[in-house]
Amino acid sequence: MTARVAEIWRHPIKSHGRERVKGVTLTRGRPMPFDRRWAVAHEHSRFDAENPCWQPCREFSIGAKSPRLQAISARMDPDTQRLTLRHPERDEITIDPDDAADAARFIAWAGPISNAARALPARLVRAADAAMTDTDYPSVSIVSLATHRAVAARLGQDISPLRWRANLLIEGADPWAEMDWIGERIRLGGVEMEIAEPITRCMATTANPETGIRDADTLTALKQGFGHQDCGVYARVTRGGRLREGDRIEVPGR
Repeated sequence: MTARVAEIWRHPIKSHGRERVKGVTLTRGRPMPFDRRWAVAHEHSRFDAENPCWQPCREFSIGAKSPRLQAISARMDPDTQRLTLRHPERDEITIDPDDAADAARFIAWAGPISNAARALPARLVRAADAAMTDTDYPSVSIVSLATHRAVAARLGQDISPLRWRANLLIEGADPWAEMDWIGERIRLGGVEMEIAEPITRCMATTANPETGIRDADTLTALKQGFGHQDCGVYARVTRGGRLREGDRIEVPGR
C-alpha cells in the first residue's frame, strides 16, 4: 500500500480543542496555519504579554495536567476567524480569541473542566510570530496509524488516534517506519518536510478524547512494549505548498 495523508488536524488553542480540515497550505519554516496559535497561560505562568514569544508547555494549561481538556473539539470560521468550542460537560461557546471580553468568557468556560488541583487557567495568550507547539521551533507533528494500532494492540483495547493530537495522521506505512525517516526529507503532495525527531509522550495521551477520562495506560504500553515513550515524529516544512487528505507520501530512496 502507498503511504498517504489520511487526516489533517489543527489545534487552534493549545490543548483546548481539535479541528479536522481537508486541506491546508503550508509555508517553509512555519507551522500549520492556526495550529497552537493561542495558548492558555495558567495563574502562575511567566508568559510576558508585553514581549510575547514561544514558551514551553509548563507555562500553560495542558491536557497532561487537566485530562478533561482532551475532550474539547473546535471549529474555526475561515471568514471571521471566530472559534466555536464544544465539550461534553459544557455548553457550546463561540469566541474571537483576540477579543479581550471573549477571551475572558473562554477562561470562565474552561475553568470547570480544568484540574482544580493544578494551576488554574488565567489568560488566553498568543505570540504574533510563533505557534505554541511543543517544540521550540515551528513543527508539524505526524503519527502513523499503523504505529497507533501497534500501541493499541499492546494495550489490548481500542483507542482513538486523536489521543496523540497529531497534525497529520498517515496511512500505509509499516509500524514505526516513521522513526527511520528521522533526518530524511519526505514529500507529501506538493509539500516537503524534514523529519526532525521523535515525539516523547506524556500523560495527555492516557485520556479519552471523547470523554476526557483517563482510561488507557499508553505510557506503560510504550515503555514495556517498545522500550521507549515515543509515538510519532516532529517535522519542519522545508518546501511549502498545498497539502490535502489523500495526498501520497514519498520517502526518497526508499
